[in-house]
Amino acid sequence: MDFLELVQHRQSVRAYDPNRAIEPEKLERCIEAVRLSPSACNAQPWKLVVVDDPVLKDKVAQAAASRLLGFNHFTRQAPILVAVVREEANLTLKIGTLLKDKPYPLLDIGIAVAHFCLQGAAEGLGTCIMGWFDETKVKQLLKIPKNKRIELIIAIGYPAKEQIRIKTRKTTAEICSFNKY
Repeated sequence: MDFLELVQHRQSVRAYDPNRAIEPEKLERCIEAVRLSPSACNAQPWKLVVVDDPVLKDKVAQAAASRLLGFNHFTRQAPILVAVVREEANLTLKIGTLLKDKPYPLLDIGIAVAHFCLQGAAEGLGTCIMGWFDETKVKQLLKIPKNKRIELIIAIGYPAKEQIRIKTRKTTAEICSFNKY
């Protein structure tokens, strides 16, 4: 599959096949895609915490679900959840972040997570990136130090349905211009 075809197939999956486990080599390739992703000053300011223990995964899933707003209830179906923790930036990146007033570690994490999800799609897996969760509870469950931030959680597994939804996106003219704003 060429790259644009892969991008068209990647979607946020909110229903997973509970009877299909992820093959270890497929998960390893998703992790390798993160390892190889670019980052400012090669800082690689991330650590992935893969949650594949079913009991612990269900507890993390409960911490990601919102009863009030109805968010993320599908997380219990996913066989694996991955917490993406922001790590300390190297000195060069810290200086660049201050001088340019740009959140380079967050940008880098976004790139790394995109690599993970695209590799997942290439493996026939579905993913969903979540920013809504009880961070304090997830940190306790995963024994993540209090001074660290969990920026995102990724649900990953085989989609319950193979159907690719039609993507509703802005037009090219709305998102791109040449030589001036």
